Amino acid sequence: MLHGFTGNPGSMRGVAEALAAAGYHVELPLLPGHGTVVDDMLPTRWADWVGTAEAAYRTLAARANKVVVVGLSMGGALTLRLGADHPEVAGLVCINPVTVPQPDDVLTTIRVMLDGGTELIPAIGSDIADPDVHESAYDATPLAPLLSMMVDGVAPLVATYATTVMPLLLMNSPQDHVVAPASSDYLAEHYGGSVERISLERSYHVATQDYDRELVFAATVAFAQRVLV
Repeated sequence: MLHGFTGNPGSMRGVAEALAAAGYHVELPLLPGHGTVVDDMLPTRWADWVGTAEAAYRTLAARANKVVVVGLSMGGALTLRLGADHPEVAGLVCINPVTVPQPDDVLTTIRVMLDGGTELIPAIGSDIADPDVHESAYDATPLAPLLSMMVDGVAPLVATYATTVMPLLLMNSPQDHVVAPASSDYLAEHYGGSVERISLERSYHVATQDYDRELVFAATVAFAQRVLV
């Protein structure tokens, strides 16, 4: 279970609890630099997050015969990375995943801002339609880690989609203000294995805490029950 950029495991807790209630072992790691204050995230990079995801995978695989990897947003990119690196994984669940890097002009703008001494820009967290729910995410976006996610993480990942073949459950929100829905479309079009898609019509980016959360929980459990046999 892998949370998103500037978020923390709280955004995935409902899914984790649904899987645990269905009888599955769960690992829900806190990615480096997250869950404290945004300054702690400034020195972290893709290698730190994927290293933690890999360690959590190995911990779970040591006590389970089969593993499903589930991720939200950047956690979706980490999920796809684990799937590419571990063909033995039984299935992947991606929820509003980051699957393609930002255009070159956006990456150039980020580099220029960093060169000019800007380290933080306004927050991207808590994109939730339900007014009664708030994601516990950072109130700013760190630019150097964001650039690393795109350049070090997502850009090389694109080439792996066609050769990743375990079943994929792909859930995305048409009204996502953080990750363009086209990101999920791209993954579905280029993925090498079977793809089951669910549209989260009532939710924004953090669908695991939004109006469609029960749908996300139920669909994830049902998928796990199909592939973990």
